[in-house]
Amino acid sequence: MSGGGSTIDILQARLRSLASGGRLVRFATVGLVGTTIDFAVLISLVEHWELPLELAKIIAVEAAILVMFVLNDRWTFSQWGRDGYRSLLARLATSNAVRLGGLTVATVVLSALVRVFGVPYLLANAVGIACGFVVNFLAESYFTWSVHE
Repeated sequence: MSGGGSTIDILQARLRSLASGGRLVRFATVGLVGTTIDFAVLISLVEHWELPLELAKIIAVEAAILVMFVLNDRWTFSQWGRDGYRSLLARLATSNAVRLGGLTVATVVLSALVRVFGVPYLLANAVGIACGFVVNFLAESYFTWSVHE
């Protein structure tokens, strides 16, 4: 096949570039920080403020997203973002937009596990976060920091 390789070869090369340079490990480490924030805020809002579970989850994840964005921008993807205030705000807006996929996955899994299967909400939250991780890593790498370019 001419033209630089098959679709599978191109896909494999892109996946390797996403995980290269310790980026996946740094992203996962930042994710642990975000998970800690998510759990702390979720517990506070559900147990102390008695907010509905899904609303509390949305607030908790947004708090985590803001902290993770700063850490990812300065550490995980530091070589990929442009300098300047406008570029930073554009990346923040993109990050929030693309993480809606991860938020949706995490919240649907959380809600289904709690409401349909009776799983305790903290365990269900952990499972939801794990499911959303893959969506977030791929979307952040591709859309927010354009690692594929």
